Amino acid sequence: MSESRSKGPTPVALRTFETSEALASALARRVAAALAERLQTAPRAILAVSGGSTPLQFFEALSAQPIDWGAVDITLVDERWVGELSGRSNARLVRNCLLRGGAAAARFIPLTSPSPSPEGGIEEVAARIDALSFPLAVAVLGMGEDGHTASFFPNGDGLAEALNPSTKRKVAIVRAPGAVEPRVTLNFPTLRNAGLILLHIEGEAKLRALRAAEQPGPVEDMPIRAFLRGDRPLETFWRA
Repeated sequence: MSESRSKGPTPVALRTFETSEALASALARRVAAALAERLQTAPRAILAVSGGSTPLQFFEALSAQPIDWGAVDITLVDERWVGELSGRSNARLVRNCLLRGGAAAARFIPLTSPSPSPEGGIEEVAARIDALSFPLAVAVLGMGEDGHTASFFPNGDGLAEALNPSTKRKVAIVRAPGAVEPRVTLNFPTLRNAGLILLHIEGEAKLRALRAAEQPGPVEDMPIRAFLRGDRPLETFWRA
């Protein structure tokens, strides 16, 4: 594993791994340490994780970490508005791959409801999220080759509200051609205020996208820029 830090106004602390297994193990230890640290000063700690195929090994490694999982609340960075029986459900992924072993004691808070539309269910989801003890202890982000993170899709419908640093609501609805289904996402200020923000990406194409996002340009074109232009380096775990 090697580490480098980019120069300029868009800080990235890049940790490079040769295998997915090594990355998953290191990322799991980093997340577990941050959760344990939060629990030293608070009765509960909130972890927000991303879905998709990239975090599978990370979830398995994290579930084996020896922390007080009964004091941890786990939610999603974002979710497709689908039922949990769908293969595209991030909640299903978390339940199957993370909430097992010791981590089965954690409390999981999904971002969907039985409503057929996110507009019909957003108030229930918002109330569920508002009941947690913020700020997040850890947010683990992913990123697409188009520079989207969470459900902040380039020029998506609802993107402006999701990125609004002054919004009072912690969740937002986003629709975009690249998203397929409508999505519900934790908004930017909710994620930005996490005690620790990590980015997990794999493959050369993702690294090229990250390097492109470091360049000048509108946040709306590559929304990961909202995090790259923060006041602390974006700690990034990457495997070629």
